[in-house]
Parts: sequence; C-alpha cells; structure tokens
Amino acid sequence: MDETGALSLDQFEATRQLLADIDAPAAASLIAAAADVALVIDGQGIIRDVSLGHDETGLEGSATWVGRHWLETVTAESRPKVLAMLRDAAAPNRGERLWRQVNHPVTGGADVPVQYAAVTIGTQGRVLAIGRDLRAVSTLQQRLVDAQQAIERDYQRLRQTEARYRLLFDSVAEAIVMVDAATLNVVDANPCALRLFGDAARRLVGKPLLDALEPASRPQALALLGAIRASGRADDVVVHVSGAAEAVTLSVSAFRQDGATLLLVRLLPTPTGAAQEGPARADVLLARLVDRGPDAFVVTDPQGRILSVNTSFVELVQLPAGEQATGQSLDRWLGRSSVDMNVLLGTLKQNGVVRLFPTTLRAAYGVALKVEISAVAVLQDEVPCLGFAIRDVERRLATDSRNAREMPRSPGQLAELVGRMPMRDIVSETTDLIERMCIEAALELTHDNRASAAEMLGLSRQSLYVKLRRYGLGDLGGGDPA
Repeated sequence: MDETGALSLDQFEATRQLLADIDAPAAASLIAAAADVALVIDGQGIIRDVSLGHDETGLEGSATWVGRHWLETVTAESRPKVLAMLRDAAAPNRGERLWRQVNHPVTGGADVPVQYAAVTIGTQGRVLAIGRDLRAVSTLQQRLVDAQQAIERDYQRLRQTEARYRLLFDSVAEAIVMVDAATLNVVDANPCALRLFGDAARRLVGKPLLDALEPASRPQALALLGAIRASGRADDVVVHVSGAAEAVTLSVSAFRQDGATLLLVRLLPTPTGAAQEGPARADVLLARLVDRGPDAFVVTDPQGRILSVNTSFVELVQLPAGEQATGQSLDRWLGRSSVDMNVLLGTLKQNGVVRLFPTTLRAAYGVALKVEISAVAVLQDEVPCLGFAIRDVERRLATDSRNAREMPRSPGQLAELVGRMPMRDIVSETTDLIERMCIEAALELTHDNRASAAEMLGLSRQSLYVKLRRYGLGDLGGGDPA
C-alpha cells in the first residue's frame, strides 16, 4: 500500500518465479490469515463465499451472506462505496485499488466498520474483497473524541472559575496581595492593594513585597513571612507602607498551588486611639489568649473540618513541621473510632453544647492521650462553626486510678468510666463496690458485730476480716463488740 492508501497489485518483484506453484487451498489459507474478512463475489455482485480471519470479528450473521448481493450486507450510507469498489475492480488494467470503509449492521449492537479493498481474480470476473476490522481504531477515535470533549469541559470550568476568582479578587474591599513563598515576590495584587501602595504599585508585581514597606517595618514583616513558611501560623504584625500615612496590619496565610506555596497577604487598616479599646480590640485580645492558652482549642465547620487551631493543639498532636491541620477533619486525631466524632457532632447540632466528653486523642507516632472535650456550636452566625476545647486528663486519671485502690468509686463515678476502661475492668470495679456496700449494710444492721455480720452475709469470719482489710472498713485492731 502506498502513501495515498491505495493497494498496489505488484508487491513482489519475482511473483511468477516464486508464487506460481501456489494452489487454491494455499491461496485460501493465505487470504484467511491476512484478512479479518474476505469475500468472494461474482460478476453480478453476489457473495459466493465468506472467510473470517478470527472469531472476534463480531459479524455473527456473515454465514447468511452467501447468495446475497454485497449491497444487502452493508448499511445504506456504505452502498455507494460498495458499487465504487465493484466498478473499480472490473476496470481493466487498474494497477491499484483504494481502501474504502463500509459498515455492516449487527442486530442488537453497533455497526461493525470494515475497511475493504477489492481486486479481480481469475478470468470469470470474480472479485476478492479483503477487509480489515476497524473497531479497535473506531474505539480509539471515540476515546480521543471523548477525551477532547472532557478537556474542553475542564477548560470551560477553569475559565469560569478564574472569572469568578478575578471578580471576587478585584471587588473585595480589603487590600490583598499574592506572594510567592520561595522568593517573597508579589505574584498578584487586587485594585484595593494597588491604591494602597500608590506610586509603588506600578512596580509591585514581580518585585519583593518588602520593597513596598518602610525600611523600619521590613524586619517584622520578614519574620512574619518566615514563620508562616516554617509553621503555617504566626501573629499579625503592624507595618507601614512606603508613602502611606497610616499603619496597616499584616495578616498572612499560606496555601499550595501547582506544587508551590503561595502566601495570601491581607493589609488591614489598623484602628487607632479609642477604637483600639473597643470590641475589635477585645476580639483580638481574646483570640491571642485562646491561641496561647494551655488547653487545645479547635474551630471547625459544622461537618467537623478544621478551620483554625491554637498552638496547644499543634503541640498536643505533635504535628510535624510544615504540616497544617487546617482543612483536615478533626476525626483524623479524635476518638478511638469515628463513633466519638459522630456523637459529638450529633449532640452539638441537637443541644448546642457538650461538657466534659471523655475520649482519646491520637497524636503522631501512634500515641493515644486521654482527653476531655467541651464544645459549643455557633450555627446561626454568618459563618457557622463549632468550637472544641480539648484538655489533657492523662495525669489526673492516673492520680484517680491510684486513689481508686484506696477507695472504690461511687456508682456515678463508675458510669464515667465507660469509654475510658474496658468493660471487664468496669465490671470488676462494680463487683467490688457492691461487696463493700453489702458489708457496710451488714455492719450497720448488726451494730458493728462482725460475727453476726459474717453470718448475715454467708461468710466465714476469716473471709469477712479479709474483705474488711481490703476495703479499709472498721477498726481491725480490737475484737468484736459485745
């Protein structure tokens, strides 16, 4: 076959010398091996024989083609191609034949595409149509079309997302600057930020952010950006922009995009004078106190996905350097299983508050800590959220366990053990408590007469003394009262 897709009849240079002794059965075997479908057609276009190269051709009804015109075995749009092949095959001295694709209908399935070339054989006008199954090529073409359509849909969604981002970025009233965390160069800035920087805005994008600040403010800003890159969190700082009369508060958060870390820098107006003593200042102070408090504190959305954590939580779960808890589910660290988190979320949505919920906190490297959680739900606010105060009670429970050997727990205290101890240990605790209550009741009924109390309890006096020593009841130094 040449570059135009035509089938040349003179493929071999020594055809007469090398292939002259091939008989009809050998020729039939060669054709069957070389073609997926082979048809022997007489001079009127009637199919006289059919050969399928393999069983996966999918032409189940091909056995009924014999005795039918070739046109009857193809779809309507393929019939002009069949007539053209028969006409070209009958043309004298035609040195090449073009491959043409026709479709064979299949009952209950998709049409089978086959690429045919027809050549005249013998002296009686018979035509040999050699076909290649194109279903694999058709499948690949369909996949290519589907992939191209999927890419177009993705591009459309990307363009729509970028348009929404640009609209929001440009219309927000805060000055926002995107900074490359590796170089500290400005990647993008919204119009509010450009107005804030004034003349420096013309050379802001692509230049270091520190160049747009007053020299005295650059060390503080550099320390803030470095802390964000290292740990993902840091306190806001007040800086002065070059050429601006008022100071601004620099607030930075980090996020990843295309394998790189970017910093979202917000430049907020700094309240002065009496305004700093108002509610905004109080909120800032409260946020700082919570962040530096000894108990872990976590703020999540109503589904339990973390929005913010304080330093104590990071230390408690031993979060590796550079890893951020923000955006992850609190269930990753909380509880022996997902049941605890589901109970907390369900109770908060129903009652709005949870007090002293006992559970465990799974820190890094498989360490499990016993904790108590008090939580509150704020679902009616503009941004619905849940707050979790997490207190490490490992040391307190260890002290309680030591005291428990000296004095058994009350029924209320035993109920608090559910979730902290295995049921086998709780049952043992309960058995000891019942024994002690029975002995105390017997001693009270017998006015501390141990002999009568032992008889009432169905114990020997020696067994009663053993239990009295075990539970620390009564004065075992003297004998029984008269």
